Amino acid sequence: MQIEQLKHTASGNFFIMAGPCIVEGEDIVMQIAERITTISDKHSIPFIFKASYRKANRSRIDSFTGIGDEAALKIIDKVRKTFQIPVVTDIHSEAEAAMAAEYVDVLQIPAFLCRQTDLLIAAAKTGKVINIKKGQFLSPDSMQFAAKKVSDSGNNRIMITDRGTMFGYHDLIVDYRGLAEMKQFAYPVILDITHSLQQPNQNSGVTGGRPDMIETIAKAAIAVGVDGLFLETHPNPSQAKSDGANMLHLDKLEQLLQKLVRIRQAIM
Repeated sequence: MQIEQLKHTASGNFFIMAGPCIVEGEDIVMQIAERITTISDKHSIPFIFKASYRKANRSRIDSFTGIGDEAALKIIDKVRKTFQIPVVTDIHSEAEAAMAAEYVDVLQIPAFLCRQTDLLIAAAKTGKVINIKKGQFLSPDSMQFAAKKVSDSGNNRIMITDRGTMFGYHDLIVDYRGLAEMKQFAYPVILDITHSLQQPNQNSGVTGGRPDMIETIAKAAIAVGVDGLFLETHPNPSQAKSDGANMLHLDKLEQLLQKLVRIRQAIM
């Protein structure tokens, strides 16, 4: 997968990184991947399938974390081979970089880990595309240093994703100036419209969210010229085993993307 193809797609469209939060099982993952592939092909939107093989950062110890690393990675790889699309998953330690790289095209660095030098170097050395999520605690300008750790390790295949900035204890805001600032680093810039709407660590210990605002912040992101959107989607968010509170219902995806394509066309 070539980074430049994502910044300057033949269709002129933004690209999407989309899928379930976590691999819950083969049937549901393949169902979601097939549906998004069909929609993205129809509207000429480049698509990278996203699913975590394991969730290492959960609010409670009894939260679902995965079906097993190898089993989940093999399902993600099956998506890649079946639909002939690139796939992305997150990693959490240096040892996971080489392991996950055997199955995916893009390695994602979680927001809380974006300053972890050893993790960034290990990811870079795989030669895969590296998507670095901006920490909720960092300024947009600071992301140039996270990216530089990867490029200084010999890998310029970098993307940067904003996922909101902490506003108090239980909310996040998106500063759209930051998207423009990060585009100056010459890497594709993505807005994570799912996790930007999280409301972390509620009194119940379960993360909440504002899925009703997905369309609003996605439209704004396209209007300011973001290269791509990251979103999590599920056919039944209330039954999703992770992050269901801020997911987009799969049935609403095509309508949203149609609106976003029209905005993209209007600003081109």
